[in-house]
Amino acid sequence: MPTHHASLEHVNFTVPDASETAAMLCKLFGWKIRWQGPALNGGLSVHVGSDTSYLAVYSPAQGAQVADINKARSGHLNHVGIVVDDLKVVEEKVKSMGYKPYNHADYEPGERFYFDDENGIEFEVVRYD
Repeated sequence: MPTHHASLEHVNFTVPDASETAAMLCKLFGWKIRWQGPALNGGLSVHVGSDTSYLAVYSPAQGAQVADINKARSGHLNHVGIVVDDLKVVEEKVKSMGYKPYNHADYEPGERFYFDDENGIEFEVVRYD
């Protein structure tokens, strides 16, 4: 029986300002804008990430409101996990951009921290041994 391999290509989420969020992600993680252009109902979509995966950030033409964080709601995005080479360097960038790191942990097989952006999106930043 053949073995099938699957990998995550992208996650798409709505933010009030796709360009601003994409710029923040580029600065924090050293990513690039892979594509940007018109999207659903006159909105804007920006694909930001690496050559192999990305986050698609979408802003509707009429704007978007920041969602309440409710991890008990079915279908809620709990957090986005980003793997980095140097956790301390990224944490310093996070702080310098005005975000507050929290929930630090050193666990097998790596270490991590979290931060929330201005859109109400929680990011887990992790470094593996």
